[in-house]
Amino acid sequence: MVCIGSLLRALVLSAAASAGRRRGPRILCGHEADVRVTPRHGHGWRRFRAVTGRMMLDSSDCASAAAAAETGQVQPQRRAVGAVPLAHDGGYASGGWEREDGKLSCGYSSFRGKRATMEDFYDVKLTEIDGQAVSLFGVFDGHGGSRAAEYLREHLFDNLLKHPDFLTDTKLAISETYQKTDTDFLESEASAFRDDGSTASTALLVGDHLYVANVGDSRAVISKAGKAMALSEDHKPNRIDERKRIENAGGIVIWAGTWRVGGVLAMSRAFGNRLLKPYVVAEPEIQEEQVSGGLECLVLASDGLWDVVENEEAVFLGRSEDTPESAARKLTEIAYSRGSADNITCIVVQFHHDKTG
Repeated sequence: MVCIGSLLRALVLSAAASAGRRRGPRILCGHEADVRVTPRHGHGWRRFRAVTGRMMLDSSDCASAAAAAETGQVQPQRRAVGAVPLAHDGGYASGGWEREDGKLSCGYSSFRGKRATMEDFYDVKLTEIDGQAVSLFGVFDGHGGSRAAEYLREHLFDNLLKHPDFLTDTKLAISETYQKTDTDFLESEASAFRDDGSTASTALLVGDHLYVANVGDSRAVISKAGKAMALSEDHKPNRIDERKRIENAGGIVIWAGTWRVGGVLAMSRAFGNRLLKPYVVAEPEIQEEQVSGGLECLVLASDGLWDVVENEEAVFLGRSEDTPESAARKLTEIAYSRGSADNITCIVVQFHHDKTG
């Protein structure tokens, strides 16, 4: 996300991991590893592969990464996040998995592109709650720094899975969790001299129901019966309803190269951005889809992709490539070749309705 007043982050760490097995819903990535992951119950991952130029790890993982390299042990809290390559290279992170029953496969690709720093993060989880298979996918595009997007990757899905109404009233759980996580982030940053923010484009598959929730200008698009259908609408300040909401709250929307809230932020909803509260909110817009034979694929991506790739083209590639990882990789490469000036992160989910398990 290109934003005025961006703060530079230059913490570059190398990931060290080797093949292994672990429990739980988190994805593991290393430099180049073939990993089988066994979740808590019966819905598993298989054929997971990760390839990365350079990976960002939590700072708390530095010592454990070195220990893992020496012992061959897989550290249980390691997972893939946005790539943070050195300024002179064009590093990327990519990978994918397939559910054990074969009905769902996922691939992702994240690329720093032409930006000096990487502010995109992503999260993918697969778990089971009360016998119900649950898959979660998220793209978080930071602006003004990477801390807000990193916080979402670390906490948003964990908070959501803990919500008492997650299965019984999923939309309520999503809405409350988004806004509570925003509050928690602002509290955690109360003493920090920064005011970064982040979008969130997430998709939750609970049984045969797909919930897409959006805050900001990242986007989710599905292919249904061969047609592209956006399941989110970008939160731009010049949207009539968004401008009215901002002005009713006492804010202003002005032109400063593009339409901006207070002349600063080129989106009307985001996590963080303390100085623009209450005009910029983290209340998500949520759409629901019944998963049926007509649903072919889902594409989630930051605006580094959508700035130069149309919805129809994205889902065409998403459903026509042999694997979702190759589709995600190709989409990021296309966006970069067309001159996208932003970080580019893409998740592609393919649905395989002909599988019998």
